[in-house]
Amino acid sequence: MMIPEAWENHESMSEEKKAFYAYHSCLMEPWDGPALIAACDGDRICTTLDRNGLRPFRYVVTKDRFVVGASETGVLDIPAERVLYKGRLQPGRLFLIDTVQGRIIGDDEIKRQVSIRQPYGQWLAENMITVNDLPEPAPEHVPGLDLETLEARQRAFGYTSEELKILIGPMAETGAEPIGSMGNDTPLAVLSNKPQLLFHYFKQLFAQVTNPPLDAIREELVTSLETSIGTEKDLFDESPEHCRQLHLKQPILSNEAFARIKDLDLPGLKSVTLSTLFPKSGATGALEQAVDRLCIEAARAIREGGATLVILSDRGIGPDQIQIPSLLATAAVHHYLIREGLRTRAGLLVESGEAREVMHCCLLIGYGASAVNPYLTLETVAWMCIDGLIDSDISSEQAEKNILKALGKGILKTMSKMGISTIQCYHGAQIFEAIGLKQSVIDKYFTWTASRIEGVGLEEIEQEYRQHHHHGYPERPVAADHTLDVGGYYQWRKDGEHHLFNPQTIALLQLSTRIGDPNRFREYTNLIEEQIEQIGTLRGLLDFKPL
Repeated sequence: MMIPEAWENHESMSEEKKAFYAYHSCLMEPWDGPALIAACDGDRICTTLDRNGLRPFRYVVTKDRFVVGASETGVLDIPAERVLYKGRLQPGRLFLIDTVQGRIIGDDEIKRQVSIRQPYGQWLAENMITVNDLPEPAPEHVPGLDLETLEARQRAFGYTSEELKILIGPMAETGAEPIGSMGNDTPLAVLSNKPQLLFHYFKQLFAQVTNPPLDAIREELVTSLETSIGTEKDLFDESPEHCRQLHLKQPILSNEAFARIKDLDLPGLKSVTLSTLFPKSGATGALEQAVDRLCIEAARAIREGGATLVILSDRGIGPDQIQIPSLLATAAVHHYLIREGLRTRAGLLVESGEAREVMHCCLLIGYGASAVNPYLTLETVAWMCIDGLIDSDISSEQAEKNILKALGKGILKTMSKMGISTIQCYHGAQIFEAIGLKQSVIDKYFTWTASRIEGVGLEEIEQEYRQHHHHGYPERPVAADHTLDVGGYYQWRKDGEHHLFNPQTIALLQLSTRIGDPNRFREYTNLIEEQIEQIGTLRGLLDFKPL
């Protein structure tokens, strides 16, 4: 149950064993290692290997009934004539020596016994449901493309024309995240002069030597985006109600699938939708009050309303309503429910107009969301198809499928960088570092997140989001300008985000090397140093302290 083998894509595994693993995946996420675990009760000794097989275990059985096991062969010098047979433990398998029975019990025999102990397959068939099992929502419950308000909402959520061209368009056409070069010469979010999304204050951590990254393509068999949402019951008991959950093939959902979930009201499975909007007219500090209100509402919905799926939604943004940053709303509710002892009684889902990049979805899942519906991104894709910004051979339906696929594959790629195989292990893992947030914000809303450099608090975050909102819904009428902000984060643009390597610095570098003039090169280095100090990097904030 704790360290299952990779069963999701295993074609030759028995149905009983698959049902056993599927049932227990509702109780807890798998530990995907790397790990080799040994246990002994005085009569039996057992070892098991993680699903990736990244910790080797080799054994030798001798003719005089000795067993030698270690991470390498040749630990003990055993003459060849004494060896009965040798072997190695396969990924996800068990190796058990029973000294009472005087024999080695194989993996198949052990798991066959436990997999038929209860009617797991029957329990799953009767209790676990999928999105396709839910009734189709009424057409009015599936919001479609609203061209009249699309541009204003895009501006209010901080969309840029660069994102449409470089990220969203290619994902909708190819079904894969665009490939870019390494390196980033733009300022950190906390040092930027432009309003930032809260997502930009976090960086993904990466795997170290003891937890190697995976190749998500070649090791597809051991990776999985499948998850289940609902109440997580007692680990030390087994009942049909333990698997009364909603099963998802992947955590990024379409508008139609999400509408089905929003209407869910079945015994043991009930969803409730909470708005993450707050009035624009509120004074400074309104964001903190709105977050506190949201947390209390979520706890009440679970404790008093019997909700097992809590949906955090920023639909309905308009001239008088501002959204709580979706990441802040998710993390705040997640940790509040943990502190209230309610977290295992309900799953969190996010209906977000803000999320449109792989990293956005990763952060939401990493801070507690089980599923994400990037509804504004899907609307944007539909509009791009109509406006001819996407290959005309691709229908809007196919473009939507492509972008959901691209976001899912991107999450899988990001997980694999940390050596994580399943989305259940990544869910709530918080494998990120915050850069530029006050410690008080970290402690209350992003508890246990690594943060070495402080910076902005909730007041500054609120002001940044008010600026985004003002861009979409200005207080005074302005001349029609049917273009989004240029962005300039991925490529230098005149009115975009600042880059250390811009036309001026590149021209000086090229000129100095072309003519071999050290004075010109000194101009280049001085300009870079000046920009580092004034604009963009942490090292630019450092200075030598005189003795």
